[in-house]
Amino acid sequence: MKNILYIQSSPRGSESFSQKVAQSIVDELTESYPDANVAVRNLAQNPPPHVDEAFVGGLSTGPEQRTPEQAAALALSDVLIDELLAADVIVFAVPMHNFGPPSTLKAWIDHVVRVGRTVSYSQKGPEGMLKGRRAILVLARGGVYSDGPARPFDFQEPYLRAILGFIGITDIDVVPVEGIAMSAIGPEKALTSAMARSRKVLSQFP
Repeated sequence: MKNILYIQSSPRGSESFSQKVAQSIVDELTESYPDANVAVRNLAQNPPPHVDEAFVGGLSTGPEQRTPEQAAALALSDVLIDELLAADVIVFAVPMHNFGPPSTLKAWIDHVVRVGRTVSYSQKGPEGMLKGRRAILVLARGGVYSDGPARPFDFQEPYLRAILGFIGITDIDVVPVEGIAMSAIGPEKALTSAMARSRKVLSQFP
């Protein structure tokens, strides 16, 4: 393993439950692979802009024909995609906002899912171009969504699995940090369970 990409998306920063668990995973990985480089992309502190008219126009225009506005709109997208292309493992720290991922992470996704760079189309249909990479999703939730009556409201894990798979990342492990806001579980038990799950995930690394 040469490169680890760590994506943070919680506005709570170091107090974030997803970030606490994800940080421990990154720390364990760097201990196991001391020569690995870690790139951190904090989407809460530096949120990518929502795609605009210049971005959309640039996608359908060849690089040499793009206006300065279109080129500028796609510049960050290229940087974010290059970070993904360089990564062997991507660790995501993701809180649940209204049953789904934060809008900052959705904006990041809109920048990195691009035809010709992360997904290709042929007569056989779409094919992801980022195969061979591994992702770890640390998903924090106030309730329990992995099972039980709230499961149909989980648009966090299914969406992230689907969109990552669309660009070729299908080797995905999930570490839920759930029940944080429930009296029967609470933060301490949720973190303990998540840490145990993360150790199991890491034990499967070569």
